This record gives sequence, structure tokens and C-alpha cells, in this order.
Amino acid sequence: MSLFKARDWWSTTLGENEEFDQGCLCVADVDNSGTGHDKIIVGSYSGFLRIVSPHPPKASEGGQVEDLLLEVQLRDPVLQVEVGKFVSGTELLHLAILHPRKLCVYSISGTLGNVEHGNQYQIKLMYEHNLQKSACNMTYGPFGGVKGRDLICIQSMDGMLMFFEQESYAFGRYLPGFLLPGPLSYSSRTDSFVTVSSCRQVESYKYQVLAVATDADTRKETEQQKIASGKKLVADWILNIGEQALDIRVVTFNQTSFSVFVLGERNFFCLKENGQIRFMKKLDYNPSGFLPYGSVSEGTINTLVGNHNNMLLVYQDVTLRWAAQLPHIPVAVKVANFQDLKGVIVTLSDSGQLQCSYFGTDPSLFQAPKVESRDVNYEELDVEMKELQRIIKEASKSQDMLLKLDKEDDLTLAASVSTDLDSESQAFESEVECEIIPSVTVKFCIRSRLNVKKTVLSINVPFPLAVTQDHFIFDSLDPGIKKTANVSVFLKGNCPPADIEGSAVISYCTPTELNPEGVPRVVQCKFQLPLKLVCFPVQPSKAANHKLTIDTNKPPVNLGNLFPDFVNQVEDDNVNVLGLQLLAGRKVTLLASKTSQRYRIQSEQFEDLWLITRELILRFEEYFQKQGIKDFTCSFSGPMPLQEYFEIIEQHFQLRFNVEKYDSLLSERAVQFRAIQRLLLTRFKDKTPAPLQNLDTLLDGTYRQVIGLADAAEEGQQNLSRGFTRLKSATHLFVMLIGLRQKLSKDQMAILEGTFLPLFQDGQELGWEESVDAAVSHLLRTCLSKSSKEQALNLNSQLNIPKDTSRLKKHITLLCDRLAKGGRLSLSADAGGQQAMLMPGVNEQADEEDRQERNDQNQQ
Repeated sequence: MSLFKARDWWSTTLGENEEFDQGCLCVADVDNSGTGHDKIIVGSYSGFLRIVSPHPPKASEGGQVEDLLLEVQLRDPVLQVEVGKFVSGTELLHLAILHPRKLCVYSISGTLGNVEHGNQYQIKLMYEHNLQKSACNMTYGPFGGVKGRDLICIQSMDGMLMFFEQESYAFGRYLPGFLLPGPLSYSSRTDSFVTVSSCRQVESYKYQVLAVATDADTRKETEQQKIASGKKLVADWILNIGEQALDIRVVTFNQTSFSVFVLGERNFFCLKENGQIRFMKKLDYNPSGFLPYGSVSEGTINTLVGNHNNMLLVYQDVTLRWAAQLPHIPVAVKVANFQDLKGVIVTLSDSGQLQCSYFGTDPSLFQAPKVESRDVNYEELDVEMKELQRIIKEASKSQDMLLKLDKEDDLTLAASVSTDLDSESQAFESEVECEIIPSVTVKFCIRSRLNVKKTVLSINVPFPLAVTQDHFIFDSLDPGIKKTANVSVFLKGNCPPADIEGSAVISYCTPTELNPEGVPRVVQCKFQLPLKLVCFPVQPSKAANHKLTIDTNKPPVNLGNLFPDFVNQVEDDNVNVLGLQLLAGRKVTLLASKTSQRYRIQSEQFEDLWLITRELILRFEEYFQKQGIKDFTCSFSGPMPLQEYFEIIEQHFQLRFNVEKYDSLLSERAVQFRAIQRLLLTRFKDKTPAPLQNLDTLLDGTYRQVIGLADAAEEGQQNLSRGFTRLKSATHLFVMLIGLRQKLSKDQMAILEGTFLPLFQDGQELGWEESVDAAVSHLLRTCLSKSSKEQALNLNSQLNIPKDTSRLKKHITLLCDRLAKGGRLSLSADAGGQQAMLMPGVNEQADEEDRQERNDQNQQ
């Protein structure tokens, strides 16, 4: 145990779920006992008032109930408690309690008890003041040099200082230029009030200046907003500390001169009576409260500072003398004298932990007890081990600590997509330039077989689609009770999606006997969105830049049977031609031959062909499956659109390059902006300021450049997201055409899709180009290799953004060429040896190209 820990002399916890702050703690002889022993007065925001007289616990005593002298619940929250001479005609101490709209002064008295219950304490209301404004804090003292009594000053939330001469209200004054209230303290030596304004300035106002200034109660509303009307309220002195203050203390000890202590968020200051800085200390932690007190060394002041690291530190001026650990964060610190001990440190946390402690180096050492030595009986150990193994085996059989794959799911999740679009669109904040953005409702049905907890339903749709709500939280699901959740899906981004399939994941916990909190589980389901969510029928167009022809092995099918949801909405009866307009893309035209078994898809943009081509093949399979035909196949015999695909890759790479360029420029301008700020700060802090030399103009210009570059970088990132979506659409189409052309199996298509679509989302650290290049190179030197030399070729394992896309284009072209020559995709270890046998007749020119490729790879 550490020696540097505050020794707990007495501690307790006040109330439950109550809140406390720095003004809620006070230490004084509030019952006027005359012994000089202090009592602890604590108020809470819940309206409780407690008075405690701590005594050290004895070993024979079971509790500390007798330490609580008084506990009452007031009607209003307690903002601050103070003890002083607040009643006229007597110099006895009374308790002042500040409520949000009321100031109450009480008398605390005790009566000696004749039985074992002890003394009895009563609280009596002497007088109260109803406040017209909401109070923030208060201070007290002999304002104006009065003798034998204390006056009270209350600061309101709108900057008014209200003065009370005990039972009567004196006057009110508004602080000039007020915005937010700050800490307030009174100095009896200079007869002035010290506060910190929202301008982060320490301001001092003489009591006489406040008394002769314009009365706040008599000013009109229009005049209250003016700083100067009548006699102007002027501060005695002002000091800019550059940060918000947490507390202010005014101290005067016999050994030291008058000082004003201000605790800031990063520093604490000691000021002279004229506002000059005596010294300051920079703090490397977040303070929570402080208390200056007298020092044994002449001319110095000790200060207790609590921080949010549960530490209490003692400073002698600016030198750290002691640091002790506390069990809580102290928001209020006091020093008290009790019957058995003087100089006790009293700390209070915001949750009501009250502790009286002292500093010392009294170690609490732990000595391990001696272990009794005995001979080991191995036979008994074997019997005990077997018994434990039997218990573990039975427990593992009876409790499903690990989920079984063949067990029925405790929870089922099903998604159903509405056949019709929403009558009233639920789209919002869509970037698509269209009058009506359609939306479709997806209904999720959740049914539980057991009682499950912590159920969260997450819905995900691919960009640029969006949902009206992507998360649903269910506290618990009862067995057999069905829960439903409805969302609407719509097109939000200004580009066609690469996929119209969404997914939903529900996570839950099933409690077991050995794990009452529950075993986490996940259930997932997918749902297919309708094509009419992203396109609508239009008149077909004959002009197109990009055309694809799909061949089938079955007689031609009428497009009206394949697309009944679109054909019925077109006035033209010609169902062999269908025009579809993508919401965020170009027009796509479908043409079915009346005599042959061919279908043409054409559009002005290559990537826009993907969704319609995919939907056409899916509807072909569904149509022939309903008719009982199982040998339906599609094929593609045209040339591979490498040039069109490479153009889209080049566009995406250029967008990545632009984003990286703007990020680099933004980083440079940010470094320049911070450098100019440091130069200006140095100029402003200099006692003999030098000319700015147009640094302010340079700062303003750099700031404008930073804002412009940030906007450009954000716009570039949005363009990159749309460009990556277009690239995914083109890649899906390119992979599908390779599969149709080479008649690849499902396993080979999975390898090809994993090669060309390795990333769910594109980024600057790991982008699509370098990932695909590495995957294609791996296929070329493994399953698609022509010799053992290519298999032994080692590529660079570090993925970096390339300088250009020429290498990637070359590898994609080579992959298509080797697949066309009979290559087959496989992930087995001996695929390279089999591949050399499957690709005979390689001429010398092809070998020369491969050698040149390897040389280029080695150079790069």
C-alpha cells in the first residue's frame, strides 16, 4: 500500500442518488457551543440539509449514527450554505442557505439529552427573502466596514448583485457587460467584491462604488441593457487570465500579506490587492476544487488543490510539498478542528462521499500468514482430481456454454419486401434531382422461442440507398410473441447503386444457468429490393454508346412476361423493346430478337448496364424454373469491353489522386496556420510588442485557404464514394461477362468476384487498385501460371497506392487472355502444375511477353 495516501479518520456517504457541488459544504461551530469544535454542514441539490459532528470510530462501536446531529429535507434545492453573523441584535452564528429563488437564515441549537439517545438539535427559521431572480451563488462579510454583523450579497443568473442587510433588502446592481455568472468572493481588507466575468477577466468592484451606482430596481428595461446609465459602474481593477475560473478565495493571514487566489481550468493565480500577479502555477491536470490556508513558513501560503485524478495536492506558493490519494474526486475542500484532532481535511464528492482525513506516513503493511507445511498425499489428490473432472464433464453436457450448429435457433428473423412502392414517399435529404423519389417498405418479423435480452436489430443497405431507421432496440422478447419493425428504403445518393440487396442483423443474448447475463448470438437475413425502386419505364432509345448481347439456349421470351411490373405502365404494345430510366443514371434499353435467342442491352454509360443485365438473367432463371426447365444457360460471345472498363478504373484512380492531393494541401495549410498563430501569440505576449508585419492578414488568408481546401476535400470524398460505386457496378458487369464467356462454375465465379471485389469500402490507406492488382498477380503466378518460374516469383507484400494504372490494366488483360486460352481458377496447392498441362501450345512470343512482365515486376 502506498504511503502517499490520505489517512481516513472518519468517512460516510450522504444520501442516495444526490448531487453536491463546491458550495454545498461548510465547516463552523454552527450551534454556538463555545468549545471551538467545528461541525460539518452539507446541503444537496435534492434539498437535504445535514449537520455532522465526526468522532473517530472505536473498535467496539458498530456504527456512526450518533455523529449525525441533524437531517432535514427542505422544499427547494440547496445551492450554497454559509455560517456567519446574519441576525441583527446578536453576534451568534447562524446558518444561511441559498435556494434558487429564496434565501433562508436558520438558528441551530442543541439540547442536552437525559437518556442514552444523546443530545437533540433543532433548526429554527429566523427570516427569509424571496428572490425575484434565479440565484447562482453568494458571499458574505462586513460590507462597508460594519462591526459585529455580516451582510449577504447574492449573484443572480442574469448578472445582478442583490445586497441584504440581514433582515432587510438593501439594493441591487447589475454587473457591466455580463454574460454568464462566475465565482464571487468578498475582501474585507479592500471592501470590494472579486469575480471572474465571461470575458475571462478577474474584476474587482468597490462596495462604495456599487452603493452609489444606478439602482437596478429603478432602471427601465431598455436602460438595463446599457453599460452606462446614470452613475457608471466601473471596476476597481481588471486582470485578464485567459481561462474560466472555478473558484475564488480571498485570504489574509498574520504571516502573509493580502492575497486573492483564483483557480482556473489549467492554472491557479495569486494576486495582490491591486490586481497584479504575485505568482501563478501551471497545472498539468484538471482541478476540481482548492483551499488556501496558513503556512508555518513566514511569507508563504499553503494551498490544497483537488483534481479529477482522485488526488489532493499541497502547494507552498508554487512548490508541490505533498500529494495524497483520495477515494473520490473532491469538489469541495475545507479544514476543520474537531474534539479529538485539529487541522482535519474535510472533502466532499459530487455523489455525497464525505471524508475527514489527515496526511501522514503511517504505513499499513500486510504480512502473509505462514503456510502450514504438510506432506502431500498423492492418492487423495488423484481422487480429488477425478471428482473435479467428473463435475466439469457433467456441467459441460448439461449447459450449452458453446452454441451447437445443429440446434434450432432461439430467435428467427424474416424480412418481407412490399410488392408495391409506398403511396407517399418516405425519402428525405435525397441528392437525386427528381420530382418524386420512390420508396418501398420492408417489414421485419422477429419471433423468439425463448426469453432473450439485449436485442438489437441493425439494417444495412448498400450506398447510395438509405433507410429511414437503421437501428431498433428491444429490451426483452417473450417466447412466442412476435415483434415487427417497418422501414422504408429509398435512393439517397446521386448515382445508381451497384447492388439492390440489403441485409439485416439481429444480436441478442440467451441466458443460461452458468451465464445469467446471457450468451451473445447473431441471426442474419437478406432481402432483395425491387428494381423499380431505382428506375422507371420510359420510351426506348435507339442511340447508345455501349451495347451487350446475351445469348440463350431457349426460344425467345416476350419481355412482357419477364418485366410485367414495367410493361404494364407503358402505353406502347411492343413488348420486344423496353426502355428503363435510372433515377440517378442514364437510359437503358432492352431489345429481344423475335427470331433468334439473343437479347441486347444498351446504354450511354457502361456501368449503367449492370443492374438491368443482372435483373434480366435473374428473371430468365425464375421464368424457366417455373416452367420446369432446368438446363437453361446464358452466354456471352462478344469481345470483352476492356477499354470501357479501363476508362472507369482511370476515372476512379484520378478521384483518389485528387483526394490525396487536397488532403496533403490541407495538412500543409494547417501547419502554416498554426505557425502563424504561434508567431502572433508571441507578439501579443511580449511586454514591448513589435509590429505585426501583416501577420494578421496572412492569418486571415491562410484561414480562408484552410476552409476552401476543407470544402474541396469533402467534395472530393463524396465524388470518390460515387466513383467507387460506379466502379463496383462496372466490375460486377465485367466479372459476369467473363463468367458467361468462359462458362465458369460457381466456385470459379466466387474466386473471380473475390479477386475483383475485395473491398466493401474504398479508402486512401487501402484502395481498390492496389488490392485488385495484388489479387490478380497472385492468380497469375499460381493457378494461371504457365511455368514453375512464375510460381516462384515473389511480389511485394506491402500494398501502396500505385503511380498509375498501367500495371493493373496489363495484369487484367493477361488474366482475360489466359482464361480464354483454357485457364481455370482454383485455390488448391497443385493448381499451378495442372495449369501447365491444361494450356499447351504456348508459342515463343507469349513466353517472351511473360519474361518481359516478370522483369517489369522485379523493377517495380
